[in-house]
Amino acid sequence: MEKFGYIGTFLLILLENVFPPIPSEVILTFGGFMTTSTSMTVIGTIIAATIGSLLGAVILYYIGHILNRERLDVIVTKYGHILRLKVSDLDKADAWFDKYGYRTIFFCRMVPILRSLISIPAGMAEMKFNLFLLYTTLGTLIWNTALVTAGAMLGENWEKVLEFMDIYSNVAYGAIFIAIAGFIGYKIYTGRKAA
Repeated sequence: MEKFGYIGTFLLILLENVFPPIPSEVILTFGGFMTTSTSMTVIGTIIAATIGSLLGAVILYYIGHILNRERLDVIVTKYGHILRLKVSDLDKADAWFDKYGYRTIFFCRMVPILRSLISIPAGMAEMKFNLFLLYTTLGTLIWNTALVTAGAMLGENWEKVLEFMDIYSNVAYGAIFIAIAGFIGYKIYTGRKAA
């Protein structure tokens, strides 16, 4: 980023979206810090990061689109018994995604790791591309603006944001774990009740 400025920001965020283990929190807050010591601006950094995020999200959306529902049905029919997964479970997941998918896209853009991976099920569900792009842009813009601005405000102390982001990530993952555990518990309970 020091050497290539906005192009470096764009490329790093693009890579972060396609390969989620690269943390956007570090890239964005450092980008914010760079605005205090280079010719880069906060607005320019946010725009470069947002374009990189959108391109990465589109790539993953189309990967999900290629691994479409028909292919997934074949895989689940063949191997679903291993994970106790049925084609009817995919139908329910699709119905849920149709109902809540756009909100999910928006909110997941602000959760580390999920912010990238959520694009794949969106592509698999064949979510309307223009709405996918709209919700992705809105969520990404909020995330990028918050972190770049925080990095710029903290200047040389930009790494302090990472301490907060660790807590934020743990809380977000905890909430997701509780939601998944609750869903599994509900499925087990209703399954036993039906039996």
